[in-house]
Amino acid sequence: MRERARDKGRLEDIIEYSNHVTQFMEGVSFEELTSNNLLYYAVMKNVEVVGEAAFMLTKAFKAEHPQTPWKMIESMRHILVHDYTNIIPRILWGTATNDIPELRKQVETYLTETDWAEWENSEDLFNDPQDAVYKSIVGMARNMRARGMSIEEIAEITGLSDFEILEL
Repeated sequence: MRERARDKGRLEDIIEYSNHVTQFMEGVSFEELTSNNLLYYAVMKNVEVVGEAAFMLTKAFKAEHPQTPWKMIESMRHILVHDYTNIIPRILWGTATNDIPELRKQVETYLTETDWAEWENSEDLFNDPQDAVYKSIVGMARNMRARGMSIEEIAEITGLSDFEILEL
């Protein structure tokens, strides 16, 4: 369940695991990353955890901070978790060397600028995935998959992402 009270901890997780990625990548070339399995998979796993923490942030928090490409971060997480055989090393490299440091800066700002007591106690105007409408849409998508409809068709009709449909 996504709760406002957990947003701060999830942002702190993003910082922690981003720091791991930055530490692992210090002075490492693309060739070194791709030729060292231990390093490659350590970076990949930490980028995945960053994506998971971002994925679990409340919709309200992400909507309040649209300058961060949350959907792109979540998509990277989904690829690392569900489509790991098709990871493109150059994209992982770019994420680790360029995107992660930038994300860390943004998240550090969010942590210092947010009044966490106010945030946790404010009314959430965004629907949580547990709400009745979302459950109804997911149920409809499950039925569509069972009838053999393509993921693209289901996504177009329901508005769910490909990854949400794949997880059904």
